[in-house]
Parts: sequence; structure tokens; C-alpha cells
Amino acid sequence: MTDLAPHQGTRVVTLGTAGGPRWWGTPDGTSRSGISTAVVVDGAVYLVDCGQGTGSQLARAGLRMNQVRGLFLTHLHSDHVVDLPALLLFGQFERKNASAGPIAVHGPGRRGGLPPVSQHATATPQAVAPSNPTPGTVDMIQQLCAAYATDINDRIFDSLARPPSEHFDVHDIALPPGTGFDADSAVAPDMEPFTVFQDDRVAVTAILVAHPPMAPAFAFRFDTANGSVTVSGDTAPCANLERLARGTDLLLHEAIDLDLIASRYTDSAMLKATMDHHRRAHTTPRQAGRIAERAGVGALALHHLVPADAPRESWLAAAETFSGPLYIPEDLDVLPVAPAKAALTVTTPEACP
Repeated sequence: MTDLAPHQGTRVVTLGTAGGPRWWGTPDGTSRSGISTAVVVDGAVYLVDCGQGTGSQLARAGLRMNQVRGLFLTHLHSDHVVDLPALLLFGQFERKNASAGPIAVHGPGRRGGLPPVSQHATATPQAVAPSNPTPGTVDMIQQLCAAYATDINDRIFDSLARPPSEHFDVHDIALPPGTGFDADSAVAPDMEPFTVFQDDRVAVTAILVAHPPMAPAFAFRFDTANGSVTVSGDTAPCANLERLARGTDLLLHEAIDLDLIASRYTDSAMLKATMDHHRRAHTTPRQAGRIAERAGVGALALHHLVPADAPRESWLAAAETFSGPLYIPEDLDVLPVAPAKAALTVTTPEACP
């Protein structure tokens, strides 16, 4: 893929399009990389999530760490953050411009308590790290740096590298007062989008979405002089997501093939528990199409595909419910973002769970 740095305007590079904590293989031996999206605005890069392979995919796309201004984490499931250590550790060598400011990192704060135990459990599980079992973004990055302290200190003392703290400015996203958010009972209460980041090229707004029991979980919208992009994160059909995406030029929405993913489990207890989660926390292609249609978006792209090795026909079902342009991007595809001025469809959105 050609270097995107010289290009002006706004575009999206789908660095990775697979969802789920799996290595998805395909019959031809290829695979999709973990979920990660680059919104490129006049050469500046704003990342959403950093799934498996994000760092190497950036390089393959011709994008450099010096171009990255922001990293926005929709939620802290492993398939969305597993390459974060690589960005923290390798980024200090890739970002050679000492005058470049730190990359702004914005992600969820602490959940505030363990999620409820599945109704299919026969015993209560033992929590990992019980003193802080649901760390937020700031906690997670501090703990990752502590875990890699041998490497980091070696680079600082021996190679005179700048530490991750000088390359990344990390923030837990603070919810506006009065949202009514509750990690167990109200993960996505009706609310208005709120600003989490702004610079001379982009304004980023966020909203809570429904991905229980993971909470808080966010969708992000990027408004630029050349168009707007909304990234759903992981969510069930949700009024908040439709509100955030209203009139956006490009909506990237997650999608799951429930029947196909169900066929992949052999453990009956895990099958029941996991499928309960998928049904209440994810979106089928037809549902994604309805969301895009109601929100009056210019174009819809399905990504975070689960299972990632599903046939293309699984995802084309979105065309049955969405009348605009539909993309099923591969890794490293470049999607245009141009104001489409789509007419808004006035309908009643689905309520969040």
C-alpha cells in the first residue's frame, strides 16, 4: 500500500478487521488482523483500538508513529488492546522526533466492580487481581509499563531512549455528570455525545454503547473539515450509537454471524454462556444496516467481523436493510470519507439494553 502521508483530506485505513480473542484462519492460509482503525486527516493519524498486529499494520499501510496524534480505546477487551504493549515499547523507537508531543490516549476508566457471574456457572469463579479486578485505561498502561520495567529501564539507561510516559498522555474518559450510568444495570443510558479530544484537524466525541458486561464501552465520532467518521466499537443495537452517528459520512459498525459462531463451540456450558453474551452485546449485519438507515449515514462499512473467516455473503445481508453504499473491507483497505449529505430518516431508534 502506498504511503498516505502526502495525501490531504480525510480517509480511513482498516488496519485490522477481525473481532474476538482468536487467531482466525481461512482455507487459503490468510487471516484478518485484530481490530484497529486509522482515521487519517491531512496526514495526521488517529487510531481507534489496537488489536493484534496494529503496529505492523501501521507500517504496512505506510503510516508512521510520528503521524499518530491520538489513540482512542472503545473498551478494554483483549482483542481491542492486545497490541498496546507493542505501541508503548516499540513506539519510543519509532517516534524519533524528540519535539513531537505525546500521543493522547483516551479510554474507559474502571468498571467499579466485577461483572455478574453467568447464570450457566456451576461455581463462583476466582477473580484475577482481586485488589483491582477491573482496571481502567490509566491503570492498565501503568501496570503494563511496570510489567515491562526490565526492558524499559534498559532502554532508558543504556540507549538513552525516552520512556513511554513522554510518548503517551493517558486519560480515563470521564463521563458527564448525571448520565445515570451503572456498570450492571444501565451501561448505555440515553445521553448526548460529549467531546473527549480536539485539535486543529479533528473533534472527537464519544457516547456510551451497550456491550454488557463490559462497561463503560464507547463509540467515537471524528468530525473534520472534509467529512465525518463514526466507529461503533462493540455494541448491541443502541439508541446512543444512532444518535452519535446521525448524518455521519461513514459509519464503521461491528457485525457478528450468530449462527456461524455458535457452530464453533464444543463445550456446552461455554456455548450457552458465550452465545448469551453475543446476543445481548453484539449486532448482526441486518441490524447494523437498520441502524445505518435510521441514522441517515452516507456509507456503511462492517468490520470487527466475528467469525472473521465467515464467507462474504454473511456480511452482505446488511444490504437488505441499508440502502446506501456498503463496504466489507479487508485489512489495509482505504475507505474514502466525503460529505454525502444523506437525508436523515426519521424513525424511532432501538432502545439500549
